Amino acid sequence: MLGMRFEPNISILLTELPLLERPAAAAELGFEAAELWWPFAEPDPGAARIDELARSFEDAGLTLACLNFYAGDLAAGERGALSVPRLRDALHANIPVAVGLAARLGCRRINALYGNDDGVIDPAKARALALDNLTMAAAAAGTVGATVVIEPVNPVEFPAYGLPRADDVVGFLDEAHEQRGVEARCSFDLYHAGMAGDDLEGIIERHAARIGHVQIADVPGRGAPGTGAIDFDRLLERLRRRGYEGWVGLEYVPDGDSRQSLARTMEALSAHEGTWHRA
Repeated sequence: MLGMRFEPNISILLTELPLLERPAAAAELGFEAAELWWPFAEPDPGAARIDELARSFEDAGLTLACLNFYAGDLAAGERGALSVPRLRDALHANIPVAVGLAARLGCRRINALYGNDDGVIDPAKARALALDNLTMAAAAAGTVGATVVIEPVNPVEFPAYGLPRADDVVGFLDEAHEQRGVEARCSFDLYHAGMAGDDLEGIIERHAARIGHVQIADVPGRGAPGTGAIDFDRLLERLRRRGYEGWVGLEYVPDGDSRQSLARTMEALSAHEGTWHRA
């Protein structure tokens, strides 16, 4: 599909299978890449486990499209480490490990979740810490040709998250660039933006040049594209016209078997190819 390259997030899709079997399953479905949240409980699970994961991608002939840095305990509600003092050492331990994995698998986007405001830490101090950590992460990623992206996470489901909207992320990125010379990008997740009630077309128009990665799921429910209210045909076409050429991550909760769901989703998305790619 010219100009729009779709890939599944195998931290939320194909979870019927063990992690190390998911890259092969994605390849069997015709995908050339997949993306991952940080898949381990530890920031550094050890060289042997990293090698196992890398080999599962290599054996499947799959590129890693995007990888998250360590983001804390997601199951417990944590959403990132950039701004969280007690997670600083864990993030610092994770950065070289995540960057090394990205380098091995050709990954050019590494997602750094900002983190939650716990109501105790001074937000200004948390932001200063986030700037320090982003500076470190971006420098490390740059050594392997990768770019750090930061994702807004919607305030409806995650009210404590520090950067709930794309405008918030871009403001933080502007600050990082002006104060530290850091070059990073926004990860545009249409599900989170839709749940936040944002103007999705407006985000594209205002920030197209700042978007480094795109993820899609429908609103409400985080289901497959076409199960909710988002007009993906219009929005993906607008992204294409504004010059986005990167991967589009399928980051939705499947209704039933992941493989069947992904096959249906790609059939539906392919039906719009002529619309998205007309001159």
